[in-house]
Amino acid sequence: MKVIPTEIPEVLLLEPQVYGDHRGFFMESFNQQVFADKTGLERTFVQDNHSRSKGGILRGLHYQIQATQGKLLRVMQGEIFDVAVDLRRNSATFGQWVGEILSAENHRQLWIPEGFAHGFYVMSDSADVLYKTTDYYAPQHERTVLWNDPDLAIAWPLAGPAPILSTKDQQGDRLAEAAVFA
Repeated sequence: MKVIPTEIPEVLLLEPQVYGDHRGFFMESFNQQVFADKTGLERTFVQDNHSRSKGGILRGLHYQIQATQGKLLRVMQGEIFDVAVDLRRNSATFGQWVGEILSAENHRQLWIPEGFAHGFYVMSDSADVLYKTTDYYAPQHERTVLWNDPDLAIAWPLAGPAPILSTKDQQGDRLAEAAVFA
């Protein structure tokens, strides 16, 4: 596995070793020891999630203010633009974001640590996203930052005039009013 730092050093892009030939491919999608050795992170993942979304869907920017979750994401089918926003008030990168294209073809994974909001936009006709979390889903602690907050100025690669959003995502907080981490 190759670890590629992003513009926010704690957010990591991971490239697994993929072995392919005329029959298809094989890759080890996760190995706890390799993850720890290559990233220097000791994390226990407690939940695996799978979402399927149609093209043009934007999910996020979500986080849990308590029972914080680190997330390790990958795409099984399709392509997404995946975004992490630093919500750690005392961080040098507070309020900054990074975005990476993850797809079934590039096999890349994104590590988003605790203290970050996460969201993605589906760039293909549909996408299946799998992600591991370091804590359990706790809806009472879930928060949403507005996907198009001008203070964040995320450069979403939108295919049309506006993405398809859930009610929750339409009603997210601006960063200036959002609950953030100390």
